[in-house]
Amino acid sequence: MGSMPAEKWHIGEEGILQRDKEELRREIQKMCDRITRKRRFRLMIQILTKHGLIHLFNRADLSLFRKNRSRDEEEKLRNIGRRLRLAFEELGPTFIKLGQVLVTRQELLPDAVTTELADLLDEVPAEPFSRMAVVLEDEIGLDTFEWIQPEPIGSASLAQVYHAKLKDGRECAVKVVRPTVEKLFRTDISIIRTFAKIVQKRLPPAVAASVDLPGLIDDYYSSSTDELDMRTEARNIQEHERVAEEFETIGVPEVYRSSRRVLVMEYIDGWNLKEFPVDFFTFEERFMRMIDLAHYYVKTFSEGYYHADPHGSNLMVDRRTKKIIGIDWGMVGRMDSLHTEAIFRALLHIRVNQAEDAAEAALDLVQPTPYTDPVRLKDELRTMCIRYVNSEQGSQYNWGHLLIQLISIGMRNHCRIPNGLALWAKGFSAAEGSARWLCPEISYHTAVESADVQILRRWLSRRFNFRANAGLITEVGKLAGTFPRRVNKILEKLVWNDWKMPVEHRIPEELNRFVNRSVNRLTLGLVSSGLFIGSSLLLSFGTEAMKVTPSIRWLGEGMIWTSAVLALYVLWRVVRSKRA
Repeated sequence: MGSMPAEKWHIGEEGILQRDKEELRREIQKMCDRITRKRRFRLMIQILTKHGLIHLFNRADLSLFRKNRSRDEEEKLRNIGRRLRLAFEELGPTFIKLGQVLVTRQELLPDAVTTELADLLDEVPAEPFSRMAVVLEDEIGLDTFEWIQPEPIGSASLAQVYHAKLKDGRECAVKVVRPTVEKLFRTDISIIRTFAKIVQKRLPPAVAASVDLPGLIDDYYSSSTDELDMRTEARNIQEHERVAEEFETIGVPEVYRSSRRVLVMEYIDGWNLKEFPVDFFTFEERFMRMIDLAHYYVKTFSEGYYHADPHGSNLMVDRRTKKIIGIDWGMVGRMDSLHTEAIFRALLHIRVNQAEDAAEAALDLVQPTPYTDPVRLKDELRTMCIRYVNSEQGSQYNWGHLLIQLISIGMRNHCRIPNGLALWAKGFSAAEGSARWLCPEISYHTAVESADVQILRRWLSRRFNFRANAGLITEVGKLAGTFPRRVNKILEKLVWNDWKMPVEHRIPEELNRFVNRSVNRLTLGLVSSGLFIGSSLLLSFGTEAMKVTPSIRWLGEGMIWTSAVLALYVLWRVVRSKRA
């Protein structure tokens, strides 16, 4: 987790925390009080305006996000991505994490934008140690430690990590949530939800049917809230310790203590996966660790887990045990195990060039909408799967890219994508990259293929056990018990010639709104036309009457002006709908 600086902050020394502890608490409380919805909204508008991003909420500019763009439009999107990255970094932790999540949704945003967002800085300026020490004191007590190094060994957008030593002599890594980040998250998310609703209303109907931006924000908020609770991360570590116990060269850090805002865990002395010395492992040792790492990820994925960030910087090579240790367990979640099963079925079929079967398995992952052409969707999936047969190590057709392409094809055909699938795909792709970095001589595909027996065994264990089939057993029992009574009712209906089969046809909501708007405009048009024709006749044939009764002329002119206003209103509504 980094080399140890010389400076240490020994518990019991006269320091700023002991002198000004209450003053620091008041300072933190004032910082939280200044985080209000009104101030954050004003700041967001100022920063978005400063970087020229307010126009993105205009419906016309959303057309940039369509496919088949020109070179000038691609360049404009790159500029938008660059400005988004700068704005997100300036707006702080909530937007940095949002940008990192959006990078995984390559089916929503063009590559030109996600490429820029991928450079978002997660290493942000550190909070002063005195403020973080207040959090430590309030959560677990500073007397838990013998010493703490005041300079963090990691400073991310949500938390900072320190090297410390417990009273019992064990060295540890202490992860502390920034003191104001929770209030900042709650405030920012309430505003982001408003922006998401505005953009959702401006999406084309076909895109809006397959994309639920408010739902995406809610998922992001719930996952980020889990990251802010160190007890959740501690449970993730302990759960994955159970998963990794069968692998000799894979491990997770031991959790010593956890609270809502502090996590104390084993300190790993070593290097991250991309920095260990070349001669630290022999080829056989690297190969063994690559196989174990691949099988470990296959096991977690097949059980429905995903680690959305298993890249080399989050994997440590322990100097003492030579194990590969995962150190960051914040972006960990679960996905429907049936979806993960469909992914691995697709991979199995692709390897033996069964593109039709692979496409059928992929169709279990996406949900068509009324705007989906099923024939075109399946044809695109089949064509994509053929490209990945016998793909070579290091080529663009790796399996992580395959899942991203699958999601993109689903979105292009206006399908709904399951929550978590994009993060699952990112995790799978990062796992493949980490394994290849460890042992580039061996194909990752070969490593995963060696886990086929493990995958099949887990499928069968899920399919053929009492708990998984309890619902099926009860339904079959209910069907057998009620079958005679149901048949008797059908026969009675037939005897009395009372057999009816109601058919209900539901019109899509968008078509229903279109018909209602069209009928309303047609009605207004007919009314305005009737008024215009009636007033014209009245003025043409009522000249003598108008000389005697001027009010008739006023009535005719009033009808003409009313019909003109109604006609202009109808015309304005039509023009406005065309712009939409």
